[in-house]
Amino acid sequence: MAQFSRLEVASAMETSGLIPLFYHPDSIVGKKVLKACYDGGARLLEFTSRGDFAHEVFSDLVKYAIAELPGMILGVGSVTDGAAASRFMGLGANFIVTPVLREDIALVCNRRKVLWSPGCGTLTEIARAEELGCEIIKLFPGDVYGPQFVKGVKGPQPWTSIMPTGGVSPDRENLSAWFNAGVTCVGMGSQLISKDIIAKGNYNALKLKVEQTLRIIKEIRN
Repeated sequence: MAQFSRLEVASAMETSGLIPLFYHPDSIVGKKVLKACYDGGARLLEFTSRGDFAHEVFSDLVKYAIAELPGMILGVGSVTDGAAASRFMGLGANFIVTPVLREDIALVCNRRKVLWSPGCGTLTEIARAEELGCEIIKLFPGDVYGPQFVKGVKGPQPWTSIMPTGGVSPDRENLSAWFNAGVTCVGMGSQLISKDIIAKGNYNALKLKVEQTLRIIKEIRN
């Protein structure tokens, strides 16, 4: 069961501006990544369910976060149908992120008042997602659409909250382009939690990278 309401999650996403994305089949590695992100100041993390043992690993991460990382909000990404969304919510997912807009996921998440963020690529999809109760739209893949697309959407729909994933990197130029275009927050995967960091077990480097990214976002917003 979710520990945070969808309004609390939406507020945290907007306040933080950053949602790290991560998957690994080993829960020990996952806990180290989660702790490094937490120590770096992140208070949200999307565990992408892209491989074997995703349910088991996510369950371990939820238990660890509840016991050791107060205020950490865990969600699940790459969710492809309502049944999968229900299962992850039963394991404690506080938000659900999908690569596409699926109304069955909207229904099961809304029924439990859990935030869901569907991948959208057109203004029509975005409008439909909002009609279905979506708080924050996932723009995916972000590198295909770019900041100009966000500006185009925010013109006729200034109320729309957008989170690009894909094409987001932790450097100031990239982050400035997105936030100046009007995004609410950004999702960042391998550009933040790189294979090299994981392979070397350099979790202090990850902590520092998260700290720096959050600092840049705060400076841009100010």
